[in-house]
Amino acid sequence: MSTTSSNSRSMLRFDRLLAIGKHLGVFIVIIALWELASRIGLIDTILLPPPHEIGAGIVDLYFETGAIYRHFGITLYEALAGFVIGGGIGLGLAVGSALNPSFRRYVAPYAIVLNVTPGLALTPIVIAWFGFGYSSKIALGAIVCFFPVFVNTLIALTRGDEDTIEMFQSMGASRWQTFTKLQVPQALPLVFAGFKIAITTALVGAVVAEFSQGTAGIGILMQRFAFALDMGAAIAALLSMSLLGLLLFYLIEILDDWLVFWRRDTRMAAVGRRRKASWEAALKRNFDTQTELGRRPT
Repeated sequence: MSTTSSNSRSMLRFDRLLAIGKHLGVFIVIIALWELASRIGLIDTILLPPPHEIGAGIVDLYFETGAIYRHFGITLYEALAGFVIGGGIGLGLAVGSALNPSFRRYVAPYAIVLNVTPGLALTPIVIAWFGFGYSSKIALGAIVCFFPVFVNTLIALTRGDEDTIEMFQSMGASRWQTFTKLQVPQALPLVFAGFKIAITTALVGAVVAEFSQGTAGIGILMQRFAFALDMGAAIAALLSMSLLGLLLFYLIEILDDWLVFWRRDTRMAAVGRRRKASWEAALKRNFDTQTELGRRPT
């Protein structure tokens, strides 16, 4: 049994490495064709610089001047703060709406109105309200990331299986126990799907606000390079923005994997092993305590 399991894991690792190798091969071919087309004049290098110029921009931003790190940190702070505020409000209102249908009837229309209003159109108003500092970027990020969290959480909490809910109630579970022990665990996968959308939209909102006004951040850095027609550095800053989006997305992915462990067999097995070891240790401590008490003279 163990040999079969080891062979399966080896085959899985080989398949993953093979898939990564194929993706790298396609990427290298694309870069090579792009560089060749630039050198023979098929691409206007002023508008779309060749890969080696973009690489030089990356080296300059990250290693020579190190200018990217301060702007990277500022945009990261704005996006995370906007996500925490907007996602927190969306989550709270969704939970309240799921528990109280009357509350839902009054909240849902305003959430829909906020969602259909383009975030870009709100930028001048947000800047007028919150000023030219970090607050306006955080506020716009919070506004645009609110709806994905709200609607995903509300749908997830209200689409529960009625038969399972009735079974819980027949076993004497209270409404709060049914909500926390049944509805919330069932809702978590869809809730995290909303978080993944919201974290990237929060980044978009922060960058849009940086484009409109700002003195720091990846958005303003890319804008400066583009206005100077330094397109290699501008695309390098754009790739840095994409990297930031990937980091934020995979941060939520890691939390999803940690909290919603029952969706993955390997995580479920690992959690089961840890809990089994914890229970066995607790039983052993209890047995040792009882044994010690039995040895004491009465």
